[in-house]
Amino acid sequence: MAFEAKKINPLDLKPSVAVGVDLPFSAGAVFNSTYETKDALKANLINYFLTNKGERYLNPDFGSDIKKLLFDNLTEEKIDTLEGIIARDIDLFFPRVRPTDINVLADPDRNMVVLQMRYSIIDTNIEDELIINFEQ
Repeated sequence: MAFEAKKINPLDLKPSVAVGVDLPFSAGAVFNSTYETKDALKANLINYFLTNKGERYLNPDFGSDIKKLLFDNLTEEKIDTLEGIIARDIDLFFPRVRPTDINVLADPDRNMVVLQMRYSIIDTNIEDELIINFEQ
C-alpha cells in the first residue's frame, strides 16, 4: 500500500523562528512575523498583486497591473486576458505555487475588481485561498 509523504519545509520545523513578514504593517513593532512558509507565501502573493509593474526598484517586471484596470472600461474579454496573465506571472515569479482556480470579478459601476484565487503549494498537501478587493 503506497502513500504520499508530506514534505515539510525545514524552516517550519523551528516554531520560534520567523520566516517572513505579514501584511498589513500595523503591529506594535510595525512588523508582524510569519512563522510558516504557507503564511509567508500568501503574504508574498498579496505583495505581488498590490505592486504595480515598474514600482519595484531594480525589478520593473515584478507586480501586477490590476489596479490600472480600475480606470479602464472593463469588458469580459479584458477580464479573461487578465486571468491568463495572472496565471503566467504566478508561474514566472512563484514557481512553487500551482493555481487551481483564478476568478477575476469586476463591478464597473463601483470601479471595483475582486481577485479570487485558490492555489496549492507544489510538493506539499497545502491548499489555500486568496481574495483581494481592488477599489478606487
